[in-house]
Amino acid sequence: MNRPYDILVAGEINPDLILSDPDLKPRFGQHETLVENATLAVGSSAAIFACGAARLGLEVGFIGVVGDDLFGQFMLDALVERGVDVSNVIVDSQTPTGISVILSRGTDRAIITHMGTIDALRTEHIPDALLGQARHLHVTSYFLQTALQPDLPDLFCRSRTLGLSTSLDTNWDPDQRWAGVETLLKHTTVFLSNEVEALSLSGASTLLAAVRRLALAAGTVAIKQGSDGAIACRGNAIVRAPALPVVVTDTVGAGDSFDAGFLYGVLAGWDLERSLKLGAVCGSLSTRKHGGVAAQPTLDEALAAMQESRQFQGSGN
Repeated sequence: MNRPYDILVAGEINPDLILSDPDLKPRFGQHETLVENATLAVGSSAAIFACGAARLGLEVGFIGVVGDDLFGQFMLDALVERGVDVSNVIVDSQTPTGISVILSRGTDRAIITHMGTIDALRTEHIPDALLGQARHLHVTSYFLQTALQPDLPDLFCRSRTLGLSTSLDTNWDPDQRWAGVETLLKHTTVFLSNEVEALSLSGASTLLAAVRRLALAAGTVAIKQGSDGAIACRGNAIVRAPALPVVVTDTVGAGDSFDAGFLYGVLAGWDLERSLKLGAVCGSLSTRKHGGVAAQPTLDEALAAMQESRQFQGSGN
């Protein structure tokens, strides 16, 4: 069967308005706060991931919902420019495109989101005919995509039956309930999260315990630790990778760029350690510029950085 997409991304699609300043301290009471930089950029975990995967050379298709408005068109144009196929994206004339305002202080940020079409995607928008065009299905922002949530186990099960591997990055739960993921993990080939999310989802008291507990349900688990690198588990194997030392401009989308690198390795048949190293390098390099996609590396750039860094010398290069 011809599968034109290496990865089909099913997710939210919206821009980010990033206001950044190392000393950013916004205050209410009609105080005006000045910032060094303001950037309207590709936003949403799914879209940033899609751009990162395409940048690495993968064929990426996207299914999501945008409004028939300026923000929606901005996102469609930006994804096409970065090599992502948006022919299956649904344009909803009744609902505005969502947007996130990100207040960034470099290594930390606050996010304020208007949902709009962010939670509009449903599993019925993703037929078997579309799934059959891909090798892999990636879903992000589980807790924001409330219309997609109930039938995601069925979607993942259908995907696996059709020969796709699957991956999930839940991202943050705004309600901090962290519920409903257990059933989905049984149909998940690769589970991705950051350290805080992994601890919250697993109920474990240490990261190592969380990784092991999550890996009992999902086939492969990779957990992002920011400047401390990343850890991954598959079966009884546990590996770690450092972050690449770079001058950080902001960390928006770094986790999604990590996901793109890690899944590139998985889909290429690389071993767990080398896949984790590529994820860590892609995540690190993405922080060099404002926004989630401006500094995403090509595969050649990522491999060169991995090769040149002393921290990545040894097995798995």
